[in-house]
Amino acid sequence: MAVRIVIPARYASTRLPGKPLADIAGQPMIVRVATAARRARSDGVWVAADDERIVSAARRHGFDAVLTRGDHASGTDRIAEVATRLHWDDADIVVNVQGDEPLLEPSLIETVAAALQGDPEAAIATAAHPLTTAEDFFSTNVVKVVCDMRGRALYFSRAPIPWDRDRFAERRDILPNDLPAQRHIGLYAYRVSFLRRFGQLAASPLERCESLEQLRALWYGHPIRVVSVDHAPAPGVDTQEDLERVRRLFDVDQDSE
Repeated sequence: MAVRIVIPARYASTRLPGKPLADIAGQPMIVRVATAARRARSDGVWVAADDERIVSAARRHGFDAVLTRGDHASGTDRIAEVATRLHWDDADIVVNVQGDEPLLEPSLIETVAAALQGDPEAAIATAAHPLTTAEDFFSTNVVKVVCDMRGRALYFSRAPIPWDRDRFAERRDILPNDLPAQRHIGLYAYRVSFLRRFGQLAASPLERCESLEQLRALWYGHPIRVVSVDHAPAPGVDTQEDLERVRRLFDVDQDSE
């Protein structure tokens, strides 16, 4: 069973056009992400992009890259195309690393891949960490997940879940210490056999409502294993302000070498 890492990337971005090619300390962001991913134990790292400029940048820096169709609805669909075109085995595991997370810890990739390897019935594995502030819990920009006793996802939502009916009736400025609230981390591992099916499944009503593609898997009865980690990963790059913050961090690292 091989474990491969694929980084889906698209050139268009509402907030930051051309984001995968944004320079970070002399290298395109997509290369910074691929470099971080390569530090994880795996059988290879691929970039899957809808634009030749991204593919060329990755290849110039020694990474495998695939030019995919431009009409994919999600990164998962893009990865499914790669797995099919490269004839990967159904039992193989593919880890989806977002192309805008140059600060991603390689250990998190290994943790999620291991979680899927350890749960033969699961189609997907992902990660979450405890939520500790009311601001994050009530934010619709923060995706929450609730799990069963086996660590399988019951539901993902932008809404505040689970809802403590009695205590939230009294106050909502702090979270109860024993509230099992978790923030979802957008890192996924899939079995290739599931990837082949995913693209053939119609988007579910819940997926369209919440704008969360993982709900498609739950809707059709595919278990998702959620591994809990003790802290949040470094935030990704979504805006120009995020990009400047990451650039400063890389500049500091280079100055200290």
